[in-house]
Amino acid sequence: MSWNVCVVGAGKIGQMIAALLKKSHNYTVTVADHDLTALSALNRQGITTRQIDAGDEAGLAQGLAGFDAVISAAPFFLTPAIAKAAKAAGAHYFDLTEDVAATNAVRELARDSGTAFMPQCGLAPGFVGIAGAALADEFDTLDSLHMRVGALPLYPTNALKYNLTWSTDGLINEYCNPCDAIVNGERVKTAPLEDYEIIGLDGVEYECFNTSGGLGTLPETLAGKARAVSYRSIRYPGHRDILKLLLTDLGLGQRRDLLKDIFETALPRTDQDVVLVYCTAKGMIDGALREKSLINKSFARTIDGQIWSAIQITTAAGVLGVVDLMRTGALPTKGFVRQEQVRLDDFLNTEFGQMYRAGEVTPQNKAA
Repeated sequence: MSWNVCVVGAGKIGQMIAALLKKSHNYTVTVADHDLTALSALNRQGITTRQIDAGDEAGLAQGLAGFDAVISAAPFFLTPAIAKAAKAAGAHYFDLTEDVAATNAVRELARDSGTAFMPQCGLAPGFVGIAGAALADEFDTLDSLHMRVGALPLYPTNALKYNLTWSTDGLINEYCNPCDAIVNGERVKTAPLEDYEIIGLDGVEYECFNTSGGLGTLPETLAGKARAVSYRSIRYPGHRDILKLLLTDLGLGQRRDLLKDIFETALPRTDQDVVLVYCTAKGMIDGALREKSLINKSFARTIDGQIWSAIQITTAAGVLGVVDLMRTGALPTKGFVRQEQVRLDDFLNTEFGQMYRAGEVTPQNKAA
């Protein structure tokens, strides 16, 4: 059964989602946005578009009527309005948000819905939750699960060793908002930028620290089952200390509008990037204390003659993999659906999840 999908948001990720859906024989796609310039660029690629203002509640619901599924690739603060309109239109709803309050609003909408609501479907939250849950399931008793993700420039040149690769608003949220975690068996909020660690991969050294939103609903799912669960962002060494200077010493954590302006003025965007996923779990298997890791490393690549960044590919594949599973009946089609309800192997075998296989999801096992 083919699906007719509306992607709300014609930005970098929305463009990637639309391009992948257009290639598939199982979908027809329309992209909705208020920006006529962005929509015109998609029209030239043969993608159907529709001008919709997400701030117009009635117009948005009317514009989404007739679609099997709605994917929000719009800024997080538009999430509740788009999800409400999808519900009114009778469409399944998916998004990429890392914002906890927006996710809670989607969960409320799902309570009495005849369609499915599945937020946090991109990379982190999203794929990393699927991978982390799969790793946790391999243990008879889980002690700890630590998930780390980074979207990084391949060739860093500035002091932050960072380029913009995705939403600036989402990035600032990660750096400033409280972080969900399980510590000593208790669900808690931890401070962003803390719990600093150094890891190495393929001869390159990275730093990791707490950031908000990446765990999705995993702390709720693993409550009472694990002693420690955390999510940390991966950066090149030195990045975290400069962030502390900006956010704490200079007070820009309370001036997010100014911080966004600084980032978007001073940090160029790049398509030459790499996305790292590095999950590690520890616990008991057959009476022995074991540790397992799952590692994925994705790069920018050319698809149909167009270069797409690693963050575009991994985020779009993250949401479209679960859309495909729902279309084929492998996921619930009513109510609130979590990432950890997705089986990793099922996801990787979808036409979109296969894009992660190029990054070699690698199980690493060792006895503790």
